[in-house]
Amino acid sequence: MKITNHHSHTFRCKHAQGDAVDYVRHAFQGGASVYGISDHAPIPDGRYPEVRMAMEELDSYENAVRKAQSEFPEVKVLLGMECEYFPEFHHFYEDELLGQRGYDYLIGAGHYTPLEGSWQNSFANMDQPKMLNAYSRHLAEIMESGLFAFIAHPDLFGCSNEFWNDDLTSCSHDILSSAQATKTPLEINGYGMRKEPVQTSKGPRAQYPWPPFWELASEYKIEVVCNSDAHRPQDALACLDETRLLADRFDLKIADLSHLGSSPKQAIPLVA
Repeated sequence: MKITNHHSHTFRCKHAQGDAVDYVRHAFQGGASVYGISDHAPIPDGRYPEVRMAMEELDSYENAVRKAQSEFPEVKVLLGMECEYFPEFHHFYEDELLGQRGYDYLIGAGHYTPLEGSWQNSFANMDQPKMLNAYSRHLAEIMESGLFAFIAHPDLFGCSNEFWNDDLTSCSHDILSSAQATKTPLEINGYGMRKEPVQTSKGPRAQYPWPPFWELASEYKIEVVCNSDAHRPQDALACLDETRLLADRFDLKIADLSHLGSSPKQAIPLVA
C-alpha cells in the first residue's frame, strides 16, 4: 500500500512546529508518495487568530509548499487547507482558495459548533445532547457545501465523554447518514492517538479516533481517509499504521484521493 497523508500543519497556525519542507523531508524519508500540507485556513474577518494563520500569510504559505514541491519532486506534494465552514465565507473558500489560488483540496473541520447564536468550542461540552445535535447538524452543513475533500476527526466528541452512550450513538448516526448522502469521506485522525489520553474508570483511551464511532460507520456506505494530522515534522507520518488497522478492523473502504492535484491549473508563482 502506498504511504500517503493529506493532513499536516506548519508553524503559521501557532500550535505546530516547522514549515512545509520540514514535513515533506520526513515524509520522503519515510517512503511517502503523496503528502498534503493543510494548515488551518485564515478567516477573512480575522476571528480565532490564536489558532490559525493571518490572511496576509497566505502568499508565504503557498510559497513554502511550492518550495517543498521543488525540493522533493519524488513526492506528490499537495497544497491544501483545513477550514472551518462559515457560510458567509463560502465564496472565499470556493472562489479564492480553490479558484484563484488553485488549492488542490480543502478539509472541512468542525472545531467550533454554532449553538444558540454563538460559536462553541467543539472540544468541550460534547457531553450535552444539545451540543451533540448542533455538532452533527454543523457537520452536515459542511458536507452539503460540496467544498471539502473529506471531514477531519468527526469523532472528536471523544474528548468530552468518558464512555459511549445513546446520545453519542444518535449523533454518530446523523453524521454518518450525512456522509453517505453527500458521498463525503470521513477522516480517521491519528493526532488524537498522540494527545493526552482520556482517563476513564476502565483505563486510559485515545481522545479519538473512538472505535465505537467507526464500528457504526461500518453500517454505512461511506469511505474513510487515514491521516496523521501532523503538528511536528517528526510526526509527518505518525500513527498511519494504527489508523489503517482501525479501518481494517471494521472493514472500512479507504477513499481514493489520487485525483487531488491532477487537474490542470494556472501556476502560482513563488513569492520572493
